[in-house]
Amino acid sequence: MPDVVVQPTGVSPADVLAVARGTARVTLAPSTVEAMERSRSIVDRIERDGRPVYGVSTGFGALANTFVAPERRAELQHALIRSHAAGIGAPVSREVVRAMILLRVRSLALGRSGVRPLVAHALVDLLNHDITPWVPEHGSLGASGDLAPLAHCALVLLGEGWVLGPGGERIDGGEALRRAGLTPVELSAKEGLALINGTDGMLGMLLLAIDDAAHLFTMADVTAALSTEAMLGSDRPFLPELHAIRPHPGQAVSAANIHRLLQGSAIMDSHRDDLAHAVQDAYSIRCAPQVAGAARDTLAFVETTAARELVSVVDNPVVLPDGRVLSTGNFHGAPLGFAADFLAIAAAEVGAIAERRVDRLLDVTRSRNLPAFLSPDPGVNSGLMIAQYTAAGIVAENRRLAGPASVDSVPTSGMQEDHVSMGWAACRKLRTVLDNLTSLLAVELLAGVRGLQLRAPLTPSPAGQAALAAVGGYAGEPGPDIYLAPVLEQARATVSGRALRTEIESTTGPLN
Repeated sequence: MPDVVVQPTGVSPADVLAVARGTARVTLAPSTVEAMERSRSIVDRIERDGRPVYGVSTGFGALANTFVAPERRAELQHALIRSHAAGIGAPVSREVVRAMILLRVRSLALGRSGVRPLVAHALVDLLNHDITPWVPEHGSLGASGDLAPLAHCALVLLGEGWVLGPGGERIDGGEALRRAGLTPVELSAKEGLALINGTDGMLGMLLLAIDDAAHLFTMADVTAALSTEAMLGSDRPFLPELHAIRPHPGQAVSAANIHRLLQGSAIMDSHRDDLAHAVQDAYSIRCAPQVAGAARDTLAFVETTAARELVSVVDNPVVLPDGRVLSTGNFHGAPLGFAADFLAIAAAEVGAIAERRVDRLLDVTRSRNLPAFLSPDPGVNSGLMIAQYTAAGIVAENRRLAGPASVDSVPTSGMQEDHVSMGWAACRKLRTVLDNLTSLLAVELLAGVRGLQLRAPLTPSPAGQAALAAVGGYAGEPGPDIYLAPVLEQARATVSGRALRTEIESTTGPLN
């Protein structure tokens, strides 16, 4: 995997994924170092002049009017990191921490934070030596950015705090640096504040969620097509001319995907001109593009928001090229909190409509001659009955998680920070919703494949055949009940992975 070179203009979403989920190493461009040196020279000049400037020669938050003597300013920065590393709970995942660190490097690289290049190099060293700070899941309000999570990362630079071990255990931060041949950093004026005042945790989680959602929304079209085919549904509602008259772009994309996935099917051909066939399919089939398409359009908005944040200066105060050091509110996470909440709502509904298709497939009165619960011998056997219970429970949880976090401000810091974004919480629950969506699509994938198997000897579409081959390898053919939990876990891996999608696209062409 090629190196990620951090430029003074920042990094791309692909860069973040390559570092968070891949093995890419990180380097700073020479122009980045120059930009940081210019910014630092302004802070050094302020230090020499003795002017009171927030974050340089004063306290923080509600203590912003407290002047700090020059000889205690380094102590101030170290105390800031220690006091703000006050999170609690289980550690967040390695990929989130790595994304967060890279994004903090990105923020410093923009040359508006007034820190020395060695601070950015120290963060890069954590990434390149695979040192992952232990960052607790609770602590950020998304107000002055992700203060506590970023402080836990910065604390390791000081040779303190904890690091996430390979088995999930906690390792002393100083020991981790020593093992890697690294030395702790001695912070100077403003550098502690610059390490923690940003939206990097929220943005990192959002970028990871965007990548997951884009794939899952395509897989939702795949599972919807399998269910439609298995239930002898019609492909006519997915014709492009019907979606051109309601020109939502996401809807057109999902409809085109589903229509393409259903072509070449003997099952579909078997009832295409049958006068006894239902005039209209149920909403969960016929309106699949409208729901998944609206989710895609929401995702497009979220992508735009994240792209803007990737080029934003979110530190406070910021060091302007003309020498001014000014306080801002750019660290407030409202844009990211709103985006995460919107996407959680959309993803929850993609899962909810999938569960409705599963229920229809299992109901002998609505599945068009499929056996009850997709068992060839219902009664003695329960088939996928309880798999649908599981899906129903997950849908209920997603509905709770779809409630917005971003409206739940709690004032802090002696009412100095009297409105907070809760963006960290919004992004955390979005990732849970997407993980739940993976499970829901896994249940639909298994149910759709079972339905297609039970339509034999009629053959499904090439896409359906690819799904039969992939899922049949671990689920087998319909028959006596089996231990379902391992099968569902493998179905989750099939949904989240890329192998089935790649195999399907080899026959249908690229899915969007």
